[in-house]
Amino acid sequence: MKRKKVAALGYDKETDKAPHLLAKGAGHVAEKILAKAAEHNIPIREDSDLVEALSKLDIHQEIPAELYRVAAEILAEVYAINKKIK
Repeated sequence: MKRKKVAALGYDKETDKAPHLLAKGAGHVAEKILAKAAEHNIPIREDSDLVEALSKLDIHQEIPAELYRVAAEILAEVYAINKKIK
């Protein structure tokens, strides 16, 4: 059985040039990250290819330019969800 992997992105449009990796993990660590996201009502998007690419980064490292488009799509979804909630 394949272990679950997760990666969490962060982006502050006031201070960041690009999204960066906040957290990553597999197995038990992945479950803790998902639980913390749920606890704080942070939207979760499943994308195994993106997680694989992000898992190669160091924590706090900006994502590479090749991932900007997909990160922008995710952030647009998050902003839309936040707008509906408010």
